[in-house]
Amino acid sequence: MSIFADLLSTVFDRRYRGATEPDRKGRSIEELCADLISNAGEVSGMALARLVLDRYAAMEWPEKRAFFTYLTDALGLDIAAMRGALDRYEADPGKASYRALMAISEPPRQELARRLNQVPGATGQLVDMRADLLRMSDQNPDFAMLDLDLRHLFASWFNRGFLVLRPISWESPAEILEKIIAYEAVHAIHSWDDLRRRLQPADRRCFAYFHPSMPSEPLIFVEVALTRGVPKSVQSLLADGRAPLAAQDADTAVFYSISNCQAGLAGISFGNSLIKQVVADLSRELPGLKTFITLSPIPGLNRWLEKQGRSLPDDPLAQRQTAAHYLTKARRDTGGPVDPVARFHLGNGALVHAVHAGADTSDNGLRQSGGVMVNYLYDLAQITQNHEGFATSGTIAASPEVRALAGAVALQDA
Repeated sequence: MSIFADLLSTVFDRRYRGATEPDRKGRSIEELCADLISNAGEVSGMALARLVLDRYAAMEWPEKRAFFTYLTDALGLDIAAMRGALDRYEADPGKASYRALMAISEPPRQELARRLNQVPGATGQLVDMRADLLRMSDQNPDFAMLDLDLRHLFASWFNRGFLVLRPISWESPAEILEKIIAYEAVHAIHSWDDLRRRLQPADRRCFAYFHPSMPSEPLIFVEVALTRGVPKSVQSLLADGRAPLAAQDADTAVFYSISNCQAGLAGISFGNSLIKQVVADLSRELPGLKTFITLSPIPGLNRWLEKQGRSLPDDPLAQRQTAAHYLTKARRDTGGPVDPVARFHLGNGALVHAVHAGADTSDNGLRQSGGVMVNYLYDLAQITQNHEGFATSGTIAASPEVRALAGAVALQDA
């Protein structure tokens, strides 16, 4: 895939190499955007798009903020024109009036993004642009509308049909391995030797989604340990000097780290399809695998307790009881579980299988949850039922053991 993408990029770059020349008319980036939206020529449109992207890449933060303000204020919806188009369609519904309504119902900045995306390599640049936008959103709430437009487009551009699942191994290109180290968000990879321990042994797997227009940039990746039985700590999985297991002897696949890689794709969900495809691929490769389970952090536990003026108990059993209660009882105002990782896995159809104290003794694990971790079980026979129950009524699927632990304590569900 990478070679083919590089070939296409080379062809397009040669065809449109004039696009990298400076704008000889001295137009501002706002004028370039207006010209690009109104331009019908393919080659001149590519040149304008490249100019806009190059100009943006050279901007400092204040200039980027001014550019986003322009996109928000000047390229939004024309409410009066929408009312007129809606009135005409209501009075005389037909192809022409419907086409006119569709055209006016979309803000011009969406078409601008599409035209920018014609340039080779532009998809990644637009993803980075949204990452910049998100960094500014807290101080600039009006940018939320622009973000919704970009998120709408990205949901189409990055839908499952365009994504490619690739295994990552110790033999993968160095530039990919460097990004796996950099993007790991759950259990930090401290060195190349640490990475080797996660990729090279026969009982380790790693899979990542890529987009054809970003062939060297993983979008999301999952690290998998093949084990016998369900692990109770991440230390045992990542221990230096452990004896690897022959893959065919494993009966359990443990998803112990899932990392989103692109800040500009926040809110675009890949994890659901990633886990399901990895389960399918591993099942074909290793028919002896019977259990598919996570060993997951509980990132919101201590923060939730602090809001109640409480802290995690010292006793391991009490820690498990508190965590089980939090995972199965604590709800947001909107009704979903407080914990973000719980929302992700329960929304995928998993169930809360077991809770373990002392399972992650890293600084991050202790800070987030006092070292407590959780297994979410992906029972292939129950995934659909669990998902529907969670989606329709908020039902949290959990094992009898977890329910017993949760019922042993009385805490506020805040």
